[in-house]
Amino acid sequence: MDKITLQRTASSHADFQLLIHELDADLRQRNGDIMDIYDQHNKLELLDTAVIIYLNDIPVCCGCFKSYDEEAVEVKRVFVREQARGKGISKLLMQELEHWAVELGFRKTVLETGSQQQEALGLYQRLGYKRIPSYPPYTDLPDSVCFEKELTISGQ
Repeated sequence: MDKITLQRTASSHADFQLLIHELDADLRQRNGDIMDIYDQHNKLELLDTAVIIYLNDIPVCCGCFKSYDEEAVEVKRVFVREQARGKGISKLLMQELEHWAVELGFRKTVLETGSQQQEALGLYQRLGYKRIPSYPPYTDLPDSVCFEKELTISGQ
């Protein structure tokens, strides 16, 4: 039986950085030269709100969020290694990021993904994310697909 472990950490964590490097390579392979435009939006400042998921002690999934406005966070850099896909790990990641955002007092998430990331598009829709008009800095980028989700606040 697989052992799944979630770790809250910072974006500077070596395993997070390793997975981000793989994410960038995956995006470049899927999307080609259009990534020259998107790369500038994928750079992260140091964030203390990153999550890594380990499968049998091997890092296989990551994501993070940053403040978007007073009520919302923006989910960034979601990635699952190919060998871990189809196991529900991305759903666990998103639930953990959402739960953490609620703990910090946020009520909504927003995120952007690319039109070629079919797995991501399906995941976000299954998790209750609603498509919204593209927000800055993605407004004029034709391959951007933006979503938002109202978060459930415990006890309300």
